[in-house]
Amino acid sequence: MKIAIFGLGYVGSTAAGCIASQGHTVVGIDVSEAKVEALNSGRAPVYEPGLDDMIAEAREAGRISAVAELTDELDDCDLAIVCVGTPSGVDGAHDMRFIVQVTKNIAAALKPGRAKPLTLAYRSTMRPGTCENIIWPIIEDALGDTASDLVELVYNPEFLREASAIADYFAPPKIVIGTLGGKSSPNMHALHEGIEAPVFEVGLREAEITKFVDNSWHAVKVAFANEIGRVCQNLDISARDVHAIFKSDTKLNLSAYYTRPGGAFGGSCLPKDVRALQYIAADTGSATHLVDSLIRSNEAHKHHQFLKATAGLPRGAKVLLVGLAFKMETDDMRESPAVDMARKLLEGGFQLDVYDPQIDPENLVGQNLGYATAWLPRIDDLLVTKETAESGDYALVIATNRLIDTLSLDGANVVDVSAIP
Repeated sequence: MKIAIFGLGYVGSTAAGCIASQGHTVVGIDVSEAKVEALNSGRAPVYEPGLDDMIAEAREAGRISAVAELTDELDDCDLAIVCVGTPSGVDGAHDMRFIVQVTKNIAAALKPGRAKPLTLAYRSTMRPGTCENIIWPIIEDALGDTASDLVELVYNPEFLREASAIADYFAPPKIVIGTLGGKSSPNMHALHEGIEAPVFEVGLREAEITKFVDNSWHAVKVAFANEIGRVCQNLDISARDVHAIFKSDTKLNLSAYYTRPGGAFGGSCLPKDVRALQYIAADTGSATHLVDSLIRSNEAHKHHQFLKATAGLPRGAKVLLVGLAFKMETDDMRESPAVDMARKLLEGGFQLDVYDPQIDPENLVGQNLGYATAWLPRIDDLLVTKETAESGDYALVIATNRLIDTLSLDGANVVDVSAIP
């Protein structure tokens, strides 16, 4: 198949590389000239382990390309996948500007006389009802009575974790395909051919709410574990022993994932989707007191870890923070708890160095760049090399992930935030 992918961020770039590796022809569309240039040069627009090699191989084989402006790319496309951002708005709801604009662009580019409809699949996280109440009306306004003949509308959520996105693409926990009336989509089945996972063919709204349910549940588990961890620490109880007991019960307590007391939740998905679910709950008159408390509990845990990590450290002390991205093996800093730790250290008057080899300010783009500069405008001055990190005379080294294991820090005073319940 020929497949167009709109949005070359973490989700879109990974999808482009993985789909091209399966033998399909892929064209990426993104307003960022930097991302387009990177992909056309055989490089991944974002950092994800293994993605550079995958895209380089597909580019050399002529199966992948990118453009910054849509022209006739959809004329012979079988499938278009929309992966543009839906960031949090000021009220917590998703900002739908990019979805609306890309939908208008797609509708305007579709020409009458197609032999078969374009399968138009959205992967961006959106409020249930968006496909029917926002996207389809835009398509109908542009195409009129021919809309159903030209477009098959699909919602197909992704379940990719940064730093393991390629493995997750080929081995997802489930495949959810939402269509009008839950009808089967041949192109979506062809896209997922060879991928073993439970397949759910449902209505559009059932598919749209899937990510909200999943990510809010993950956030619940993290916040719950950290609240229990704080109680245990204040009562001189071993949170690790309590967690070992808790996670052993896979029959009733589900699993060990996200339930270990330690790091706060962050990244581009969990906080955003929790806020959006809060907005939806308030808008529909639903009472979701636990969900409403998740962000506050998470912020409390960030401050708790800062206080515990720096207890007894004099103002002006030199501190090394190891790991700034929200997860090891990524350069994504959006809502990273480590960014909050860095900000608190600076505001506390400490001399701060940061070591994270995947982060290069010159390579930051889009929302990632905006978040980094908004919260850490001095990021260029804070980042140090591995040699500096290992040779620096630091009163305290704060580790936010296992990146600390790659450094030789003999005799250093190291605090692992994941060990602070």
